[in-house]
Amino acid sequence: MNMKPELAVARRNMVENQVRPWEVLDARVLDVLGSLRREAFVPRTYEALAYADVTLPIGHGEVMLKPVVEGRILQALLPIAGEHVLEIGTGTGYFAACLARLCARVTSIDHRADFVEAARTRLQVQAIANVDCLHADALSGYAPLEKFDAIAVTGAVATLPALFGQWLKPAGRLFVIRGVEPAMQAVLLQRAPDGGWIEDRLFETDAPYLAGAAPARTFSL
Repeated sequence: MNMKPELAVARRNMVENQVRPWEVLDARVLDVLGSLRREAFVPRTYEALAYADVTLPIGHGEVMLKPVVEGRILQALLPIAGEHVLEIGTGTGYFAACLARLCARVTSIDHRADFVEAARTRLQVQAIANVDCLHADALSGYAPLEKFDAIAVTGAVATLPALFGQWLKPAGRLFVIRGVEPAMQAVLLQRAPDGGWIEDRLFETDAPYLAGAAPARTFSL
């Protein structure tokens, strides 16, 4: 197993100099980010940048989110033992691995088969067995057999698809990056007793849209 000392130092620096200053203070989240080998999940070309404060291209125009953003998402959702979390957008499998350290089970779906297969392999190599990676399109045909305690949407949406909320348990929580570039907002939504949403606006950011979730194109003469 590749255990480069400089990457271990970079991982500690990421936690102390990037993630903590961005108000990620939950001990469990910091422990996950400080112990999980992020370099094992990035494309090999970018291994040296695994802990840098940048998004990393992973193919197909998709990116791996910045570590600080991943930390804020984990802290907002804060999965606990016994919970089942859905991730929409598997990517490299890193964020699913982080979730898996915090909860009982993770189901991670992606419409790109090559992402799913590569993520499965990476998770197996890291001996993370409580993640199910599925080749599925969240906006077309995916029909989970059970509801989830929490949902993490790791790509942006112009507007929140109604079916995402249908997959949550009562009082379940959902993280999503919502809006139209350049004014995207990361929000945590929680089901209210009346069936509506309690919304907590977390921070401004930007991310590639989920396939099929971009705003409709407008044309001007």
